Amino acid sequence: MMSENNPYESDELLQQYLVFHYASAAEQFPYSFGGGDALDFPKRCALEGPEFASLPADARALDLGCSVGRSSFELARHCKEVIGVDYSQAFIHAASRMASDGRHAATRLDEGSATTQLLLELDPAIDRSRVHFEQGDAQHIREDIGQFDLVVACNLICRLPEPMRLLRRLPELVRPGGQLFITTPFTWLEEYTASSNWLGDGAADSFAGLRQALQPAFVLEAQWDMPFLIREHARKFQYSIAQASRWRRV
Repeated sequence: MMSENNPYESDELLQQYLVFHYASAAEQFPYSFGGGDALDFPKRCALEGPEFASLPADARALDLGCSVGRSSFELARHCKEVIGVDYSQAFIHAASRMASDGRHAATRLDEGSATTQLLLELDPAIDRSRVHFEQGDAQHIREDIGQFDLVVACNLICRLPEPMRLLRRLPELVRPGGQLFITTPFTWLEEYTASSNWLGDGAADSFAGLRQALQPAFVLEAQWDMPFLIREHARKFQYSIAQASRWRRV
């Protein structure tokens, strides 16, 4: 997904994303005003995005751009097998550690050089044996990965150099009748994606470009907004709004 200078391999972002995925609301945002509606984004993606009632009992799920794994674990509440894929080896290592141990230490930045050590724990009710993580490129998913009843790609599209490579592959990955859930803030940046590869040319409606890429293989079932909050330190946060959409494979 990125060059050898991938910033997602840095320890700073690893710690930030561990907090983003697994820290409690109080550990992330200890204020009584603003921001609270945007917490637990990876969990909300997994539990609010899919339509679980129509999934088979032995459902397979693929979590593309899984980061450090929270959404993959939450999907395991409803899916018999979940594969989480991310380009960052550091993120996959952390997710695999959470899968094996059910917990992971993290360093939360508070102010300046002041930090707090956290022990982040996964809900013991989740069957971690259902989840497998692997390092991989969402633009070049291994050919033998098979088909899935549910594919999730949260905040991934606008971080790919060539998002159309993934979008063209999706009909092969989702079984007929299966679901695709995508979120993206459509934050197009040249450092990740050349402007010539932005959906909708980055100058019009990016969602129209996404729709054009997915149809006619997928039918749009629902579309809504999902805020998310990433803590940088105790007094600085990134508040963004992702566009969420659920699609059904024809």
